[in-house]
Amino acid sequence: MTTQTAGTAERRAGFDEISILWISEGMSCDGDTVSVTASGQPAIEDVVNGVIPGLPKVNLYNKVLSPTLGGEEFLAPFRAAVRGDLSPYILVVEGSIPNEKVNGDGYWTSFGNDPDTGEPVTLNWWIDALAPGAWAVVAIGTCATYGGIHAMAGNPTGCMGLADYLGWDFRSAGRLPIVNVPGCPVQPENFMETLTWLLYHAAGAAPPPPLDDKLRPTWLFGKTVHEGCDRGSYYEQGDFAKDYNSPKCQVKIGCWGPVVNCNVPKRGWMGGLGGCPNVGGICIACTMPGFPDKFMPFMDQPPGASLSSLMIKPYGAFIRRMRGITNRTVNKEPRWHHNREELTTGFDPRYRP
Repeated sequence: MTTQTAGTAERRAGFDEISILWISEGMSCDGDTVSVTASGQPAIEDVVNGVIPGLPKVNLYNKVLSPTLGGEEFLAPFRAAVRGDLSPYILVVEGSIPNEKVNGDGYWTSFGNDPDTGEPVTLNWWIDALAPGAWAVVAIGTCATYGGIHAMAGNPTGCMGLADYLGWDFRSAGRLPIVNVPGCPVQPENFMETLTWLLYHAAGAAPPPPLDDKLRPTWLFGKTVHEGCDRGSYYEQGDFAKDYNSPKCQVKIGCWGPVVNCNVPKRGWMGGLGGCPNVGGICIACTMPGFPDKFMPFMDQPPGASLSSLMIKPYGAFIRRMRGITNRTVNKEPRWHHNREELTTGFDPRYRP
């Protein structure tokens, strides 16, 4: 059902209440959950406590943030969703998805036990059971989005991202593609902002969030690290750091910022502060689908950096010299600032008729 009034966009009927089933039993360190607790705009507490106007009531089920003692009490809403007794819900998956078809005689990772047999229930079983009925499916962190560290070459688990497992053309019960919010760990506001957009969409108050071809929110990952970096002007002037104590551009000492989609230098990490290049760290491309394999060894100069820095150096040296001259000129007060008995502003009304 939809409603529309003159001069307003069509409004879709939404939900008054929705659950978030958050499984962090993928191959990971739970760092994304920990990171999200640092978000302030909005805070996870504000979303759950109904402080933000226009959002549906949110029931969050996350093992780190759960008030339960764990065990079957914690698993109850997940089991209810599998039975079809809990709806609507958003499924959030944290950690990379192992390939249980190559697990030998065991299993790679599990979430609870089968109540009939007592055997561990694999993460893959839960995804198969919950994803088709989820109103939206969200992958949080680089492990869940693209496989991350656990999926690097040579790993025995066959790990992959959630879209690799479910299929890149997967659509949820809410007709939404998987929403990928990468980062190792995820930048807290990036995730909470995306989740809030989804919740407004669930309430019928907003369209679906726009995603790029890698299923990342476009407004968060549409620009490169370099485009928002405080050190970017040093690159333009061909002024490069030779060690990690320098405030200058770090591209020659391992930074991948010019080719990485990430907004951390602009947004910071907590309260607008921090972020890798902002505090002297190189960008190792942790938000990218090719991480980590395509960006190793870390701290070595990226292959393209030698050519680009070589080409920018003569231009940058000339521009830096010219700007230095201009800087010295504009750092002087005008000559007519004096206390003598004549006005010497240089005012000349010759242009008047």
